[in-house]
Amino acid sequence: MRGLLYALFAVLYILITFFGLGPVLFADGSARERVLTLIVVLLIYAAVTAGLRIILKRLRRR
Repeated sequence: MRGLLYALFAVLYILITFFGLGPVLFADGSARERVLTLIVVLLIYAAVTAGLRIILKRLRRR
């Protein structure tokens, strides 16, 4: 069960990195647009990490 959970979150992190950091690094927009995109991507990373920690904590209690 934990292995599947780690695999799912690994795929989530890869997708966030590909679709989130790609536009930050390779976009031809303004610097302000890049920074705003970076902030949103970092918030998504934080939310996914918090979700993983909550799920793992619940699994340890069982």
